[in-house]
Amino acid sequence: MGLNCGIVGLPNVGKSTIFSALTSAPAEAANYPFCTIDPNVGIVSVPDPRLDHIVELIPPKKVVPAIVEFVDIAGLVAGASKGEGLGNRFLSHIREVGVIAHVVRCFEDEDIVHVSGKINPSSDIETINIELALADLETVERRKEKNVKAMKAVGTESGKRAAALVPILEELSALFTEGKPARSREWKDEELELMRDLHLITLKPQVYVCNVDEDALLAGNGFVEEVKRIAGKEGAEVVVICGKLEAEIAALESEEDKHEFLDAAGLAESGLNSLIRTGYRMLGLRTFFTAGADEDRAWTFHEGDTAPKAAGVIHTDFEKGFIKAEVYHCDDLFELGSEQQVKAAGRLRIEGKEYVVKDGDIVHFRFNV
Repeated sequence: MGLNCGIVGLPNVGKSTIFSALTSAPAEAANYPFCTIDPNVGIVSVPDPRLDHIVELIPPKKVVPAIVEFVDIAGLVAGASKGEGLGNRFLSHIREVGVIAHVVRCFEDEDIVHVSGKINPSSDIETINIELALADLETVERRKEKNVKAMKAVGTESGKRAAALVPILEELSALFTEGKPARSREWKDEELELMRDLHLITLKPQVYVCNVDEDALLAGNGFVEEVKRIAGKEGAEVVVICGKLEAEIAALESEEDKHEFLDAAGLAESGLNSLIRTGYRMLGLRTFFTAGADEDRAWTFHEGDTAPKAAGVIHTDFEKGFIKAEVYHCDDLFELGSEQQVKAAGRLRIEGKEYVVKDGDIVHFRFNV
């Protein structure tokens, strides 16, 4: 389990530059559309100062951070849902991710051509959102045809499910025809369950990534304000990033150099770290830790998971044979300085199957299979 994020946007908005900075992977960044012909996939460590502090207090042989997967998808253009540009081949990759990072160009640069000839975040966003909605419309229309056949099995479970899906498909068709995303409406849990195997792109949470120049990183600009206005209407998140600056940070070898660079730029953290944290929050993901002489490790779980469910993140046998969990919070470790002191202070607890794991818990699971 982890964060899986697809980077989309028009050609030449800085997607591949941002992807390269994120992953330090050689995603080709070129000044022409469709230079990213195959989706680039990069695995990135999730920045978490808590793990670093745990390692200082409980030194292990091995350190394993949580990870996030980024998929850099070729630039979409108007008509992509009908095969323009590189078409549906790339829309299919978006269906496989958990969060969509929609990169919007919010900088002027005469040396980098814009696919439509001018910088217009509102128009750019509309182009991408319409193409994603039209791709989902095609999916829904195909399902309608299959659903008619399924409804003929009157009285069966599949027939009942198909009948229940009819009004949902009609409502989705109406939304997509207007170019609106599926997430623009509140859906009941039972409706979401019926829609689950449609794998709708526009039902996924979306964060707008404003790619700006260095001057606008702290001061902002009109383009960023326009994106924030649009995001506010949609209830979407916004992260402001300077792709060029992030690429410079990624090229630095040591963490110390990176921190010094950020300090000099007046930044508390990199925009990419902010993007990762935003994606985690949007998906309701949290982190617990295991710590010991062999390994200190960060594990990703869903907020609200009970101890057995969280144990299953490590291995299914841990969940099946769960007996109990020995738990304390990383803040207790940071305050008291060692696990021995945590135990001596009575902060280490024995929890059972009903315990809801908290973000930052350090857990040792007991199980038997």
